[in-house]
Amino acid sequence: MAPPASVGAGIQVTVWRHPRPEGAKGLCVGARCDLSVERRRAKRLARRIQAHARRHRLPQEVWTSPMRRCADVGRWLKRWGWRHRIDAALAEIDFGAWDGRPWAEIPKHEIDAWVADFARFAPEGGESLTALLERASTWSGGALVVSHGGWMLARRWAREHRDQPPQADQWPRPPDYSERWEL
Repeated sequence: MAPPASVGAGIQVTVWRHPRPEGAKGLCVGARCDLSVERRRAKRLARRIQAHARRHRLPQEVWTSPMRRCADVGRWLKRWGWRHRIDAALAEIDFGAWDGRPWAEIPKHEIDAWVADFARFAPEGGESLTALLERASTWSGGALVVSHGGWMLARRWAREHRDQPPQADQWPRPPDYSERWEL
């Protein structure tokens, strides 16, 4: 887990990566690939968030990406009396034409172009990592969030490497599904 720090509007945010989505294996999964999460996994993560909020005396309010793999967790909390806020700024990177396709079917020359200009390259119709870094670092919603691995990495990178654009070989592995970070 990352040490507490402030980014964006200066708030500390506790972020959980969504539970493991169904059918994601081998696919490029971004902001356009709206995969579901097994019901028990979403409920289990919602219970963990509820316990964390109780333990730390936090408001019963959760912010989520609009993608089902995040929003389903928020919907469980809403059933239990919480306020659930959905914000598109919490979405995963938009991989454009790559989104939802098997990685093996994405042309090698396109992957090579991404690796060569990791921070600024955007797949056709998609978003660059620079855009995601900006979106994640300036987000200033609430204290409890369910988002995506890419969003979490971007927020952490922006905090730890302020004006240094990442290279492909520097980008860390994503957090585990349902993992919690203090950002």
